[in-house]
Amino acid sequence: MSRARKGRPLHGWLVIDKARGQTSTDVVNQVKRITQAQKVGHGGTLDPLATGVLPVALGEATKTVQYVMDARKTYRFTLAFGEARDTDDAEGRPIARSDRRPSDAEIEAALPAFRGEILQRPPTFAAVKVQGERAYDLARRGEPVLLEPRPVRIDELRLVGRPDPDHACFEMVCGKGAYVRALARDLGEALGCYAHVAELRRTAVGPFGLDRAISLDALARLVEEDSLHQALISVATALAGIPALAVTEPQALRLRSGQPIRVSLRYLGEEAVDGMTLKVTRGGELVALARLDGAELSPLRVFNLEGGRAARPQE
Repeated sequence: MSRARKGRPLHGWLVIDKARGQTSTDVVNQVKRITQAQKVGHGGTLDPLATGVLPVALGEATKTVQYVMDARKTYRFTLAFGEARDTDDAEGRPIARSDRRPSDAEIEAALPAFRGEILQRPPTFAAVKVQGERAYDLARRGEPVLLEPRPVRIDELRLVGRPDPDHACFEMVCGKGAYVRALARDLGEALGCYAHVAELRRTAVGPFGLDRAISLDALARLVEEDSLHQALISVATALAGIPALAVTEPQALRLRSGQPIRVSLRYLGEEAVDGMTLKVTRGGELVALARLDGAELSPLRVFNLEGGRAARPQE
């Protein structure tokens, strides 16, 4: 007999405005403590130095975390020129210095090489695993860390401010796996002056932006006032880019029991392609993520939003 899960059955997303100095795990633990939710996870790690958008999944929303982690992200950040650090940000130890400072024109001329599909070597202090261990654990022990460059996509990279000769402010939109710290390191080397991240703020992750973000203190007040629904965002929001298909109640029951169903392709139009993933709904409620194989739809992830508090579908 399975043991009942402790906590409240809450389903949906929260967008937390992470404070500087907190780890993503700290935030998840605090959200779980404040909301008493049965299950909590986050949709993309932020470094302790970073602030801003940290999507946090509650309950059935944890089944959609991968789609958020794969989504595009937007950052605003400030680089400090003239010093390289072992962590590639302000929290690290200085390892090289330079008196050179680049001009705005030199920075602008260097940026095109960092746009589009590029190869980027992750920072030494990263969560990437090396022979089963996190790179940052090896680095903290003083062991050599050899990380291979890997392809990442940077869609946009703009110089947006120059407060003084020692600093420059940027905005970047990128795909999964791109590191702002690695970009700082590589741009500093390209400019011949060294650089590291002085400040970093994430402003969006996929459909989640600062316009819906709240602090942990604000979250605690909402829970105390029994107004958590004001901040809770629908589970389906994480799946905004996936085509939707409405099904009948009997079809929904079959999918929820793990069984495939047959569908009419004429309802899917020209976008119907074998192997594609569909977001299946019934009466506006998310039922499953399913894969199309000919005229058959097989469930990949099944959602059960009954028996708990969930965000309204329109949110």
